[in-house]
Amino acid sequence: MLERELSNPRYQPKTIALGTNTDPYQPVEGRYRLTQGIVETLATAGNPFSILTKSTLIGRDTHLLADAARRTEVHTALSIGCLDEEVWRRAEPHTPHPERRMETVAKLNAAGVPCGVMIAPVLPGISDDPDQIEAVVRAAVEAGATSITPIMLHLRPGVREHYLQWLRATRPGLAEATERRYAGAYGPADERRDLAAMVRRMVAAHGGLRPTPAGRLARAPAAAFPPTPVETDQLSLL
Repeated sequence: MLERELSNPRYQPKTIALGTNTDPYQPVEGRYRLTQGIVETLATAGNPFSILTKSTLIGRDTHLLADAARRTEVHTALSIGCLDEEVWRRAEPHTPHPERRMETVAKLNAAGVPCGVMIAPVLPGISDDPDQIEAVVRAAVEAGATSITPIMLHLRPGVREHYLQWLRATRPGLAEATERRYAGAYGPADERRDLAAMVRRMVAAHGGLRPTPAGRLARAPAAAFPPTPVETDQLSLL
């Protein structure tokens, strides 16, 4: 299906974002390698793409991503909300250790695959202390991150009820304050602006982001897909 769309002469190349709706590196990917196949197909077509994940499994595909980066624009990012061990165990118990994720950021960048860090989600009252955020920023800069973006917790319908229920069971004193703070899906606009400004200052204080030099990627021409067979109706025997 993807190969057919990319080989269509009328197709206009556009950046395909993997991971904005659901993580492409679910545990089952270790067995079925569906994301790996998608990366290979996009690289062959020379179609730009980005990947956002919380999984260190992306490190398995470093060689494929590096090859793709020589053919087209490739951007990756790992979501690392906090390096605090207790916060990780309570808030993300089934995800890879945040330090292993940061090591994956460094691995991808070292291989020539631009990789940034999403400090997400920043949990008000749990992982929003400046020292906690600065620890992530410092480690991300050291890992050669090409971007560092903080995202305060979103509480859309469904997630909101689940999160508040979790807070009432684990941090009852914080649940009421969080409910007041989140009149809608997003935290107060001024708090989000302050968070972004604080992270920018921290990034600068720790040496800034690694630039992606112009012309670094000596792109190979995209390989052409075999022509798509023309589908015709099968003739019936009379």
